[in-house]
Amino acid sequence: MAKGQFRILRSATVGIDAVEAETRHSFARHTHDQFGIGLIYQGAQKSLSGRGMVEATAGDMISVNPGEVHDGAPIGDAGRGWRMLYLDPSVVAAAAEDISQGRSSEGEFTAPAFRDEDAASQFRALFAAITAPVAPDEAIRREELFLLLFGNLLATGKTQRPESPAPVASAKTMIDDDPTVAITLADLAAEAGLSRFQLVRNFAKAVGLTPHAYIVQRRIELARRLIGKSVPLAEAAFAAGFADQSHMTRVFVSKYGLSPGAYAEARK
Repeated sequence: MAKGQFRILRSATVGIDAVEAETRHSFARHTHDQFGIGLIYQGAQKSLSGRGMVEATAGDMISVNPGEVHDGAPIGDAGRGWRMLYLDPSVVAAAAEDISQGRSSEGEFTAPAFRDEDAASQFRALFAAITAPVAPDEAIRREELFLLLFGNLLATGKTQRPESPAPVASAKTMIDDDPTVAITLADLAAEAGLSRFQLVRNFAKAVGLTPHAYIVQRRIELARRLIGKSVPLAEAAFAAGFADQSHMTRVFVSKYGLSPGAYAEARK
C-alpha cells in the first residue's frame, strides 16, 4: 500500500468497518460515533486520548470509544501503519450483553493503547476473517473470533465517566438534538445560562472541543452515516448542514483521512 493511503476494505460483517492506513497525516482533535479497535503494524504514533496522552508502537493495540476526543500524530518521519475495525454501538451492545450473560448491554475499552500479544494475534485473525471474501461457512468463525477478542478486552457494565456540568450538558444537548440547525454562540450561552466566554471556556474543558468544533464533528458523523446509506454526496452535505459539498469534503478528509467519494465507493 502506498504511503499516505487509507483504504476501507469490504467487510463481511454488518455494522463493522475495516480500515487500513499507512500515513504521516496528523489528525486534529475529533471523535467517532463508533467503537474502534486496532493494531499498529509499523511505525509509531502519539495521541491525546480520553485518558491522557499515550504512545503506541508497532505491535501495540489501540482503541477508542464513541464520543472520546482524541487526535493522532506520527512519531518520527516514517509515519505509521495501522489496521482498525470500527463497530457500530449496536454491535458492541449485543456483544456486551452476551459476554455479561445478560447483565449489561453497556461496554467500553478501558485502555487507549496497550501491548497484548494474544489480543494482537486474535485481532489479526478477526481482521483477516472480516475482510476475506464472504463464505457462508465462515460466519461462525468470524463470530467466534469476535467474541473471543471482545471477551478479553471489553469492560461491561456502567462506566464511571465524569459528567459534564449541567450548563455545558444543556448546551451540548441542544447541539445533539439537531446539529444541522444554524446555532449561534449566543443561543448556546442562553441555553446554558452562561456568558459566551464562560460557555466556550467551560464547554472546551468538559467536552474537549469548542462548541463550533463539536457542531462540525456531529455534522460530519451524520454525513458519514448518510453516505454509508448511499445518499449522493451533494445531498448528504446539505442534509448534514454543510454549506456545500466542498466544505463537507474538506472536513471529511481531515477527520477520516480519505474523501467522501472513496468512502462511498468502498461501501458499495
